[in-house]
Amino acid sequence: MFSSKGREERSASGQGNGRGRGMFSVIGPDMAVTGNVRATADLHIDGSIEGDVECGNLVQGPESRIVGGVTADTARIAGTVEGSVRVRHLTVERSARILGDVEYEDITIENGGHVDGRLKRVGNDAAATGPRAVPDVAQEQAA
Repeated sequence: MFSSKGREERSASGQGNGRGRGMFSVIGPDMAVTGNVRATADLHIDGSIEGDVECGNLVQGPESRIVGGVTADTARIAGTVEGSVRVRHLTVERSARILGDVEYEDITIENGGHVDGRLKRVGNDAAATGPRAVPDVAQEQAA
């Protein structure tokens, strides 16, 4: 009647183990988490977290609060973050408040979004160093 083979196939295909496409985890508005949160799936936070957050894609609701660092590939911040933020693609919505340093590859800050900290663009350093290399070569030839 029940087959263990069926369960193994679901697990191997990524459906049921939290790592499949389209999977996400939610921390609801009634939840308060103390400790670090790590998700292999996408993460939606409407509650509060005291600890670091690490995930692939993060969506933070406007009433939520994170006290700790955030590390993600993509993040859409609408609530409060008190700590550093390290993401490749960041959207800071108009209701967002980030109190800490932000490292990003690309960023969008909506009108009214608040960032109180140092902004540092990271990644794609080859494009930034390319134009500087040409004058150095010219100076060496002139000497």
